[in-house]
Amino acid sequence: MAIQVNKQFLDKDQVGNMIEWLAAFGRTEHGGVTRLLYSRPWLEAQHALKNKMDQMKLQTHFDSVGNLFGRLPGTDTSEKTILTGSHIDTVVDGGKYDGAYGIIASFVAVLRLFETYGYPKKSIEVVSFCEEEGSRFPLTFWGSRNICGEYTLDRVKDIKDAEGIEFLDAMKFAGFDPHAYTSPVRGDIESFIEIHIEQGMVLEKNQNQVGIVSHIVGQRRYTIRIKGESNHAGTTPMQYRKDAVTAASRLISFLTEKTNEVDSGLVATVGRMQVKPNVPNVVAGEVEFSLDIRHHQESVIDQYCGEIFAEFERVTKNQEMELSISQWMDVKPVQMDVQMGELAQKIAEKKNIRYQPIISGAGHDAQVFGDVCPTTLLFVPSQQGISHSPSEFTSLDDLEVGIDLLTEVLYKLAY
Repeated sequence: MAIQVNKQFLDKDQVGNMIEWLAAFGRTEHGGVTRLLYSRPWLEAQHALKNKMDQMKLQTHFDSVGNLFGRLPGTDTSEKTILTGSHIDTVVDGGKYDGAYGIIASFVAVLRLFETYGYPKKSIEVVSFCEEEGSRFPLTFWGSRNICGEYTLDRVKDIKDAEGIEFLDAMKFAGFDPHAYTSPVRGDIESFIEIHIEQGMVLEKNQNQVGIVSHIVGQRRYTIRIKGESNHAGTTPMQYRKDAVTAASRLISFLTEKTNEVDSGLVATVGRMQVKPNVPNVVAGEVEFSLDIRHHQESVIDQYCGEIFAEFERVTKNQEMELSISQWMDVKPVQMDVQMGELAQKIAEKKNIRYQPIISGAGHDAQVFGDVCPTTLLFVPSQQGISHSPSEFTSLDDLEVGIDLLTEVLYKLAY
């Protein structure tokens, strides 16, 4: 049956309408979106997207973990598939563009291609990944890592959310019974292209319309624990204290200042801290804090970690304190496909689109696919760099420029 395209649906204003339409599934009182994996808003949004794809006569299906696919079949069945899309889940009270724009942009681009050129030579599939954020359960990229063969049900059999609901029970509630699980691994994907809001301020500051991502940073996360000695705040002289807060402050200042010395593109963040006993009139005996380190070259991360942790050891040893460094995340940097990036660059130049190479400081599904097939990631600007917030915003003009570039890239790859 032929694809049916409502031409009004393809207008720029309709793209904005689709953003608002999808944001209604999980809308919060603050105007944000909460759409967590396998929750009711998530389930309603995935099925609403499927219905929209069905209306346009794309060939749709869910895989056994809840990834949704809408296929525009190619005329050459021997060819592999071009995959494009992003994730449907959000953070708690997040924005309406993160993830959702990539799905809508891919959907609109495929429909515009069919309207103009008919069926492609290679099949194109729009994907709505079931999960990327890690907002409900303590894991990320459940959708893309299943497709790429990195995850199976064994990875989640002991995982629960904050309310104690088991991952596999949540799957079953959403209609994806673990007993019916079949491997979602795909061996027919030739390339993957994702378009996303930048979630940063670089494009806006540089007045560029598109970012063509060269690398996605690696990430390491640690829990640092310093154990000193709790004692009376009034009767313990300063020179005899083993104050864990003072030691932690020195280490945090050091690691912050060290980033620019090692590399200007390196970032390190202490985002969480716990103090014990956390009482105003007691010298703190123990401090625990998180450390998030990101850069697009692993050698830079190695150098930085070696230098700061040596200083951590020196400071705590001199102050007769105990130090514990526990690593709980190690995501390798990923380079995007050079040829696909050059293709996007040539198209942007031909269309007079203001673009720049850019490094992604956030994780994306593209980094999972970047290890298994040629992959590229495109950014459009985020107003004031705000993301993961109800204030997240990208103008319709910028959304449309991104879709225009994505459409042309898909044409070159599939037609």
